[in-house]
Formats: sequence, structure tokens, C-alpha cells
Amino acid sequence: MTDLRFADDRDASRYTLHDGDDLVSVLDYRDDGRTMALTRAFTIPTFRGHGYAAVVVERAVDAIAQAGDREILPVCWYVGEWFEAHPERANLLHARS
Repeated sequence: MTDLRFADDRDASRYTLHDGDDLVSVLDYRDDGRTMALTRAFTIPTFRGHGYAAVVVERAVDAIAQAGDREILPVCWYVGEWFEAHPERANLLHARS
């Protein structure tokens, strides 16, 4: 993890994480204007086991929090587990009725 670049590819509705020139992980989302549903975290198989999924989720959560205008709905099991491991970020979660 030397040269990590995080980006929001809005056209594809996904956050991306590159290590150098290599795409290593993505986080797909749906944005309805109020809630960001984080639907799928995926790491390219050859890059698994290096913590890239955690990095892309953390950076996405940070970006959403910084924007301050969306709640997060963790649809993906990995994102749900990430929030369980980071209860201090629970204030960002969408409250289900």
C-alpha cells in the first residue's frame, strides 16, 4: 500500500481504490439524494488479504461524512461489519423506521 488513490467514480456509482496503476478495490453505491446505500465492497482477487476493502470503505465513509448531507445504509455485509467494528461512526447510519 504505497501509492493509494481513492476516487468517487460518480458515472459508475462506485468508489475506487488504486495502488499505483492497479485498481485494487471498489465500493458500489446507490445515492437517492438523502441516503448512500453502500451495496458491494469488492477487492480484485489477486489483491485480497491486504486490507484494501477496509481502506476503500473507510475513505468512502470519511467522504460521505465530510459532505455532511447523506446518511449511510450498509447493504453490503462487509460494510455492516466495518460499522460494527467502528461504533464511533454509527451516527452516520440511516435510521430505519
